[in-house]
Amino acid sequence: MPYRPPLVPHETFVADPPDLPVRAPGEHGLSALSRAEVLGTDDQGVTLKAATSDGGSLAVRITAAAEGVIRVRLSEDPLARGRASRALPLVHPQPHHAEVRVDGDRVRVDAGAVVAELSLDPWHLRFVDPTGAVLVSQSRGEQDISGRLRSLPFGRSLVDGAVAAYHESFVTPGDERFVGLGEKFTPLDKRGQRALMWNFDAFGSESDRSHKNIPLYLSDRGYGVLVDSGMPVEFDMCQSTHSCVQILVPDDLIDYYVIAGPTPGQILDRYDRLTSRPALPPKWAFGAWISSGFFRDSQQRVLERARRIRERGIPCDVLHLDCYWQVAGAWSDLRWDAEQFPDPAGMLAELAGQGFKVSLWMNPYVMTGSPLHAEAAEAGYFLRRSDGSVYVADTWHGSHPAGGIVDFTNPAAVDWFTGLLRPLLEQGVAVFKTDFAEGVPADAVAQNGMTGVELHNVYALLFNDVVSKVTREVAGHGTVWARSSYLGGQRHAAQWSGDVNATYPALASTLRGGLSHGLSGVPFWSHDSGGFHGTPTPDLYVRWAQFGAFSPLVRFHGTTSRLPWDFPAEAERLVVEALRLRYRLMPYLYSAAVTAARTGAPMMRALLVDSPDDPAAWTAELEYRFGPDLLVAPMTNPENRRHLYLPAGDWVDFWSGEVHAGGRHLRVHRPLGQIPLFVRYGALIPVMPPADRVDDGAFSDVTVLSFGATDASTVVHDIDGDTTIRASRSGDEFRVEADGPLRVSGVALAPVDGARLPGRLLLGGTATSAVPLDGLPTVRG
Repeated sequence: MPYRPPLVPHETFVADPPDLPVRAPGEHGLSALSRAEVLGTDDQGVTLKAATSDGGSLAVRITAAAEGVIRVRLSEDPLARGRASRALPLVHPQPHHAEVRVDGDRVRVDAGAVVAELSLDPWHLRFVDPTGAVLVSQSRGEQDISGRLRSLPFGRSLVDGAVAAYHESFVTPGDERFVGLGEKFTPLDKRGQRALMWNFDAFGSESDRSHKNIPLYLSDRGYGVLVDSGMPVEFDMCQSTHSCVQILVPDDLIDYYVIAGPTPGQILDRYDRLTSRPALPPKWAFGAWISSGFFRDSQQRVLERARRIRERGIPCDVLHLDCYWQVAGAWSDLRWDAEQFPDPAGMLAELAGQGFKVSLWMNPYVMTGSPLHAEAAEAGYFLRRSDGSVYVADTWHGSHPAGGIVDFTNPAAVDWFTGLLRPLLEQGVAVFKTDFAEGVPADAVAQNGMTGVELHNVYALLFNDVVSKVTREVAGHGTVWARSSYLGGQRHAAQWSGDVNATYPALASTLRGGLSHGLSGVPFWSHDSGGFHGTPTPDLYVRWAQFGAFSPLVRFHGTTSRLPWDFPAEAERLVVEALRLRYRLMPYLYSAAVTAARTGAPMMRALLVDSPDDPAAWTAELEYRFGPDLLVAPMTNPENRRHLYLPAGDWVDFWSGEVHAGGRHLRVHRPLGQIPLFVRYGALIPVMPPADRVDDGAFSDVTVLSFGATDASTVVHDIDGDTTIRASRSGDEFRVEADGPLRVSGVALAPVDGARLPGRLLLGGTATSAVPLDGLPTVRG
C-alpha cells in the first residue's frame, strides 16, 4: 500500500491508473546503455546497436524528424511501435534530411537548429544548438555513497524478467525551469513536480490531476521534449533529485523528440508540425456561451432565457443545454426529452432567427437504465471485461447509474454513435459539449484488443474525432467543447477546464491550468465563468466573468444559475460591461485566434512566451498577455488588490492612462468593475461598435484605437484576408494607413499620460478627427 499522509482524503474513481511495479532493493533488473556500435547511416540519421549494463543489447535510432527536431528511439525490436498507436498515431514526423557524420567514437546528427552529439563508448548523448552550446544532455546516472544509482539513466528496467518501463534522464542545471505537460492546475513552473500522463476526472480542477495531459514540456534553456506514447508516462521534474529530469515510459519503447526553439513560440510551431495545427473555431464561437446550468430544463425555459438575453442587451452567441435536454437516467441516448422539449426543431429554428447557436451536452457513456444500453451491449458497442462481458463502470462516482463505455475502436460502434448525432445536427444543433471520456478502466478490453491502460488516454482523442468529424460533415465546422484530451488534441477546438469550484482559489488554479495548456500547444481553451460547483458570491461572479471576457473562449455554466439577472443588479451590470468590452475587441481577439491557429502560439500567453529571456516572466503565473498587445491580471482575491509583473517596455493602464515602465513588479488596486488591464505603449487596437452577437461575415466599421499616437503597426486577420495597419508620427502629424480588404472607418486616441496629442490626423491620406468611443477611454476629437 503506497504511503499517504494520515487523515487526508484520497479520492479514487473507476479509472485510477495502475502503479508501476516496485523493483526489489539493489540494481537487479536495471538495463542501462553502456556503449554502442554503428550499424548504418542514411540521409535522415543513424541506426545503432547498444550494449547494456546487464549484458543485453537494444536498438537505437537517432534521426532528424523535421528542421530543428531530433528523434530518439530505444527498443528491443527496431520496428516496435507504441501500444496506443493501435488506436491512432499521435505524432506524424516527416522524412527530413540530416547531416550525419561518424568520426571514430563520435557521431553527429545535424537537424539545423538542433544537433545530436553522441559518444559511443562510453555511451553518452547530448543536444546542442548550431553554435555548439548545450541545450540538454543525458544524465549518466547519479550514484549515492554506496555506489547505487539514484536516478534512472537511458535504458529500461525489468521486474521479474518483464519490462516495466523504458527511461531517459537529463542533467538539469539548478536554475532551469520547465512548463507544459498539459492542463496542469499546479504551479506553472513544473520543477519539483512529478507529472503523470493519465487523464483523470479532476474533482474540482485544483490538484495535480488533469483531464488533459500532453507529454510535452518546454525549458527556459530554449528546447522542448515530446514523448510519443499514449501510456501513463511519468515526468519526474527534479522531484526525486534536484539535478535530473527523469522520464519513465511503460511502453514497448521510448520514442522522444528534442525540439529546438530557442523561443517557446518556435518550439510550439515545430510541435504543431509534428502533431497538427490548432483548429480555428468559427467566428461565432468567440462570442459568449450561456448555459442552462446543471438542473432541469425545458423548451419553454430555453426560449424564455433567449428572450431575456436579447431584451436585456446581454452579448451572447451560443445557448448551451446541459444534461437535461435528455430524459433523466437515460443520458447519452442523444434523444430529446419529448415531454420537456415537444418541438425541438421549431425551438432551434426560432433561436436561429434570434441569432443563437445551440450547444448540446453529451458523453460517451450509456447508463444501464437507458433504452439504448441493451441494444448497444448486444451489438458489442461497449468496452468489455476480459471474460467478454460488458464493462459496466461507475463513471459518475455513484451519483448516477453506472453505464457502458462506447468502444470507438469498433467501426460499427462508431457508425452507430455517429448515427445518433447526425439527426441532431441536421435538426439545427450547432455543436456538442463532449463531456467526460476519462473513465476507461485499466482492466477494460477494446474490440481491437487494446487494454484499458493502452486505450485510456487516447480514448478522448477517438471520442472527439468522431464528434468533430460528423459535426464538420453536417454543420461545416469541426468544433467540439471538450473536457478531456491528449497529445495532438489541439485539432479539436475547443477545450474547457472542467468542474471547478466557485471560489477565488479555484479561479487561480483554473488560470494556471489555462496557461499551462496553452504552453502545451492548445490555444483555444475556456472555463466555467463563475466556477461550476456551488454558487459564486456576486463579486466572484463579476471577477470570473472579467477573466472569461479575456479568455480565448467564454462560457457561463454551473450547478446553479450563472444567468446575469439571477445576481444583484450591480453584478449583472458589471458582467454585461465585461462582455461588451470583449465584443468591442472582437477584431483584435479574432486576429489573435488566427495567429494562434497558424503558429501554435497561445492566445492566452504566459509572459514567458513573449519575454523568454526574462527570468521573472517564467515565474509570473497569474497573469498573461492576451494576444500581442494586452496584458491581463485577473483578480484572484476579493480584496480588489494584487501584485503583478510588467515585462520590458512601457505599459499603459487601460482604465487610467497611467504609463508604467516594465521590467518590474507592481501593486495595483482596481474597483470591482475593472479588471487589471494594461496595453503595450504605442499599440494599435482594432475595435468595433457595440454589439450583442458576432457577425460571421467580415469585420466592418472598425476603428483603430492608438495608445500613444506613435509609430506602430498591426495586422487584422479576417475571413476575407489580412489587413496591415500602419501608423506613423511626424512632428504634429499622425498618419494611419490600411493595406488590405478591411475598411478602417476611424481613428481613436486613448488618453495616455505624457503622450502629446497630434494636431493633425490623417486616415488613408484624408484629414479626419479623432473618434470618441462610448464606453472606452478615448480622447474626444
